[in-house]
Amino acid sequence: MNFLWDFDGTIFDTYPSYSKLFSEITGNRISEEEAFAQLKVSFGHAFSHFELSNEESTRMRREVRLIGIDKFKPFPGVKEVLKKAEINVIMTHKEKEDVDKVLEYHGLSGHFTEIVGQEDGFPRKPDPAAYRYLHNKYQIDLAIGDRALDLEPARILGIRTLSFQNRDAKADFYLDDYRDFSEKIVPLL
Repeated sequence: MNFLWDFDGTIFDTYPSYSKLFSEITGNRISEEEAFAQLKVSFGHAFSHFELSNEESTRMRREVRLIGIDKFKPFPGVKEVLKKAEINVIMTHKEKEDVDKVLEYHGLSGHFTEIVGQEDGFPRKPDPAAYRYLHNKYQIDLAIGDRALDLEPARILGIRTLSFQNRDAKADFYLDDYRDFSEKIVPLL
């Protein structure tokens, strides 16, 4: 089995840090809970929804890169799911260097064959170009993401999808805790 992963909110629980930063940058006019709900759609959606100024948007993008890698925690059980795949790849809008640092810090870098990031020049999700590239190269069996935006490109290409901690996204499978993967998902693959 070959898995394509999203990074933020899928492998690592990054949204608490992002939500806190979002609230701080807006002078606490937006609560962390409100920020979280909109960031789960996408950063661009949140910026638009809350009508962030250019200065706030620029500051948010800059400071996201400065969050300490120790603040991002891998979801419980994710390492065991990574071990179930022959090949794991990541498609993210983040810069690969930032992703590599977090993976290395948490001892997960050896589980990934390839990372497609912002600098690779693919259109942003939900455009399927990056997924098509990874699928053609690795014959992806399952795309795993926490947002509809992460799963839509896979559905376009006929790849099965797993929605993590999000029952609102259209997916083939739903999972709230990776520790249940072997029991609830593996028999279905």
